Amino acid sequence: MYGVSVTRKYKVLFLCRENSARSIIAEALLRELAGHRFDAFSAGPEPAARVHPFAVAQLRPGISDLGVLSPKSWLEFTGEWAPRMDLVIALDESVDARHAPAFPGEPPSCVWSFADPLAGHMAEPERARLFDKVFWQIVRQVSAFIELPQYATPASTTASAAVVSAAIASPHRATTCDA
Repeated sequence: MYGVSVTRKYKVLFLCRENSARSIIAEALLRELAGHRFDAFSAGPEPAARVHPFAVAQLRPGISDLGVLSPKSWLEFTGEWAPRMDLVIALDESVDARHAPAFPGEPPSCVWSFADPLAGHMAEPERARLFDKVFWQIVRQVSAFIELPQYATPASTTASAAVVSAAIASPHRATTCDA
């Protein structure tokens, strides 16, 4: 007998202070590379007015829907109505679990630390090079994350927390998350 497999996607929230560059890039890449298995979101405590133009420039060549990207407050993900995340990934330590608000369901969290391409004073060509470097670091991290065997099969509602926890606890990667 043929049937339709009913599965749900893993929900991943990327956090960054202004939610205008690193977290937006991570959200867009996860959605583009594995949107059939993941729902990706991004937010921050001090959202910028718009996505940074250098982030848009990095994403434009390969991301099909840039229109859905916008800086958001992480408070949009804290209420009863908010989607329940399976994993929260901070892209710098200033927004890690010690600093972030409580999210519904208390999802596991981890840190993927990348340099802030918006920090400090630098000339535009230097900033563009830093954006390029950080972009490719995030590409590698997201690619490794979606290739983890734990995410090869869709999550069941009862097993997803255990699978995500196992992914975080694995010690063979340099980051606090297993990717």
